[in-house]
Amino acid sequence: MVISRAFWNAAERALDLLYPACCGLCEEPLRAGRALCDRCDAGLPRLDEPFCDHCGQPFFGLLDGMVECPNCEGRSLGFDFARPVLRRCDESMALIHQLKYQRRVYMARELGRLAAEAFCDERLAWALHERWPLVPVPLHRARQYHREFNQAAEIARAMRDLTGLPVCHALKRVRATRTQTALHRGERFANLKGAFELTRAGRRLAAAKPPGVIVLDDVLTTGSTLGTCALALKRAGCRKVTAVAVVRG
Repeated sequence: MVISRAFWNAAERALDLLYPACCGLCEEPLRAGRALCDRCDAGLPRLDEPFCDHCGQPFFGLLDGMVECPNCEGRSLGFDFARPVLRRCDESMALIHQLKYQRRVYMARELGRLAAEAFCDERLAWALHERWPLVPVPLHRARQYHREFNQAAEIARAMRDLTGLPVCHALKRVRATRTQTALHRGERFANLKGAFELTRAGRRLAAAKPPGVIVLDDVLTTGSTLGTCALALKRAGCRKVTAVAVVRG
């Protein structure tokens, strides 16, 4: 039996009456399935120009035209370019941590909605027009078993509902790696070497020669994770691979 969207909307409103949702930042009561109030949403720092046209590293001050940061000059990160949406701050990272570490899976709807703002970038116009698939960064099976879900996949699912783009679980993490948090740039890339392979769905995707692919993650810091995923897709035959992230770390 197929359950209609209207049924789920009605059920969600009923749950709101019994257990009123609260904003994830200020705890203001909310309705209609939201987890972030309009005031807190508006207060999140968006990534505005100028920023690095390759990795999205923000610059401060006035700069003309597209610029490249010192970390990207003369380097290839795997993806053609990355488009994060939010600057790193206490509030943006609090939303990420609520999803990842506090298992507030409903927060993925808000993060997916925020990530979808990346498509205001004119460089991603063709991605919408040509329906490029969203490829979430995978977790190793042991970490996903412990966490019980993959935050990037949950965000991708929310983005799919908003943009109409398909989600393809094209990659798998075949090697458990150390957490990237305490590693510097070079160590992060070395830590991820050989960590990702294509799934059966990924091989079908590459064989179909899509016009482009979007790899998706919650946070972009050095670009090592998204870049390694992009390289795996490019080696399989995907010509254009861009990256989207909720937060630029």
